[in-house]
Amino acid sequence: MSTSTLPTPGTVRPRQSALKTLFGTGVGNALEWYDWNVYATFSVYLAAALFSTDNPQSAFLKTLAVFAVGFVARPFGGLVFGWIADKIGRKHSLALAVIFASLGSLLIGLTPSYASWGAWSSALLLVARLIQGLAHGGELPSAQTYLSEQAPAARRGLWASAIYMTGTLGLLVGLGLGLLLQAVLTKEQMGDFGWRIPFVVGAVLGLFALFIRSRMDESEVFESGKSDAAATKVSVWRDLAAHWKPALQVIGMTVGLTITYYIWSVSIAAVAQKSLGYSAEQAFEASLIGNIVFIAVLPFWGMFSDRYGRKPAMLIAMVGAAIAYVPMLMLVRGQFWQLLVAICVMLILLGAFLAIAPAAYAEMFPTHVRATGFGLPYSIAIAAFGGTAPYINTWLSGYSRWHFAGYAIVALLISAATILTLKESRGKHLGEAVTN
Repeated sequence: MSTSTLPTPGTVRPRQSALKTLFGTGVGNALEWYDWNVYATFSVYLAAALFSTDNPQSAFLKTLAVFAVGFVARPFGGLVFGWIADKIGRKHSLALAVIFASLGSLLIGLTPSYASWGAWSSALLLVARLIQGLAHGGELPSAQTYLSEQAPAARRGLWASAIYMTGTLGLLVGLGLGLLLQAVLTKEQMGDFGWRIPFVVGAVLGLFALFIRSRMDESEVFESGKSDAAATKVSVWRDLAAHWKPALQVIGMTVGLTITYYIWSVSIAAVAQKSLGYSAEQAFEASLIGNIVFIAVLPFWGMFSDRYGRKPAMLIAMVGAAIAYVPMLMLVRGQFWQLLVAICVMLILLGAFLAIAPAAYAEMFPTHVRATGFGLPYSIAIAAFGGTAPYINTWLSGYSRWHFAGYAIVALLISAATILTLKESRGKHLGEAVTN
């Protein structure tokens, strides 16, 4: 941290405004989600431009495989950037995450075509996606920790809802840009240079996010706990080992959440086309509206948890989604309104957990290991279960669409059972010692 941001002896630094905290965290978080998901939006063009076109289906599958590799890198990002956040500072980790995300996007946007570079183009795409995976794996724990520590204890649930609000906005911006480009450019122009534009835009926006984040203050909770952390220098592995129980609880809590979220929010458009008989336009419109509804309900769930507790909100999400899963799947019978209602119901329920996830995870760990403590197990759970959910759903759909529903419901109940083992943490001062 630069000395210019430290208060002089005998003075008290003014508390950073709520707007500056929320905007600084949110703009970078939205960019990270934009960078992460725009790859999937333009995967058809990536396959045609950066892989051999001798077998288009094989090229597309390879592009999806590279997408999956990004999930493999996320736990490493959670560990590396979580360590930076815990040992050096939250704002430093946030700034580095934006730099890595922008670098990954820039590499993709500038990668020469397969016709020019051959297999080296595919290799560079893989490197870029690994960089993005590291960045995304580090962004969420760092941003969630910073925002939770800066929030007033009595309104931490409401503040925490900004993470998924801004992240989903980033996702929607990527989808909107994709629609705009396809409307104004010809198919040939999209295949030639149009697909590169969103990645270059992401890199440029990263400079803006970096500027905003560089002007943010360090977390007050982190600053006040630095002297204690320095007095007890412990390796990151010993820190994690000492907090193995909450780390396992994070995985258990996240399993059902990430599986169901990746199906009903991130990949529902593809699922609706492949497995439920909807056109691309119907699937996209229902997904878009559903995610807008999802954004709208998040702050209400945040306020609910601040008043009634984290555990009731999370249990409503997991048990409610488990109960609603089969009825919502049965509702979908080919009409647009049926798909829209199903998506909205599932995302409204999941929002009860996702809105407050940053607060709930942060309240489980002490300051000196908070970002790493939940960042690593959280990334592992998402990579192992969320990242594989679309593939498993497609595979099991070849037998019956009810097979995956059973898989998801079991995972949701595992998450609910794990939540029951937690202590209620609403209103907790994050400088306090944590006992589990």
